[in-house]
Amino acid sequence: MKIYSHEKQKLHHPKSYFSRGQMREPQEKPERLVELLKAPEALGLTVITAKDIGIEPILAVHDLDYVDFLKHSYDQWMAVDEEMGEEVQTTIYMANNNDGLGILAKAAKYQADGSAPIGKHSWTSIYWSAQTALNAADSLLNDEDDQNNIQICLTRPAGHHARKNAAGGFCYLNNAAIIAQHLRQKFKKIAIIDTDMHHGQGIQEIFYDRKDVLYTSVHGSPINFYPVVAGHEHERGTGEGYGYNVNFPMPHGTDEVGFFHYVDQSIETLKLFNPDVIVHVLGFDVYKDDPQAKCQVSTEGFKTLAEKLQALDKPIIVLVEGGYCIEKLNENLQAFISGFISK
Repeated sequence: MKIYSHEKQKLHHPKSYFSRGQMREPQEKPERLVELLKAPEALGLTVITAKDIGIEPILAVHDLDYVDFLKHSYDQWMAVDEEMGEEVQTTIYMANNNDGLGILAKAAKYQADGSAPIGKHSWTSIYWSAQTALNAADSLLNDEDDQNNIQICLTRPAGHHARKNAAGGFCYLNNAAIIAQHLRQKFKKIAIIDTDMHHGQGIQEIFYDRKDVLYTSVHGSPINFYPVVAGHEHERGTGEGYGYNVNFPMPHGTDEVGFFHYVDQSIETLKLFNPDVIVHVLGFDVYKDDPQAKCQVSTEGFKTLAEKLQALDKPIIVLVEGGYCIEKLNENLQAFISGFISK
């Protein structure tokens, strides 16, 4: 097993979070990574500091203009000759018919909602989050040793809501999509299984017309719940990608037995696809006491989840994404990791 992270991911520190008609306390805090890093330490496991793989794998998924916005928007925002606030943030959302003339128009074009502000150090953390994920993919591509069958990436900010050219849902670069595309250099079929509380509409959108990357997601019903416009059962893909997008929206209030009922169905889809590599988007926001939870997964349940994935006997890259019950992240990650090392 290999575990990756990078200290610079802690630099991103959102000050604002506009959701459902209210300004709310930001939940995607640097303290999340501090708590996650305690888990491997407690288990006596080494965390590898991610190295720089470069920008090219990112640009293989995301538009150049969008990446340029993420990298330079804060400086452009601060250069405006009036008080604009300390973060790039907008309540204007206009992706189409928008020439991007001025930084406020660019923000309206590339920030899809009010949960993805960009501060002074955000790009640094965004970049190193993607690089952390890419280190696991590179390890598989280079086949360095026999310890890369299970790889866990402690990443923030998360990625599965990020679209090809838009940030949202606390996400900026779509790490799962980036590494799935990167892995295609060597592997023919990649499966992404997403068990975060929220549907990863960014992943779905990026691979919706492809059959080489399967996306299957277990998540809370998107009716009146983020991302609200995607994640329904009837969304199956298009063209040659039809059937390679499989959603399992859970009714709100689903218990742990119900959660694993959907997970087992998702795993059966993976078995049928028979991928060369599995990318797991892990969200601890399915935990019963998480402020975002609409289901009731226990700490022990995360161990069970890992055991089910390990039983597939495939190389697995785990991206630790959602999870906002900060005081339980350490304990829950320890339980998950133990599911891989207990047998």
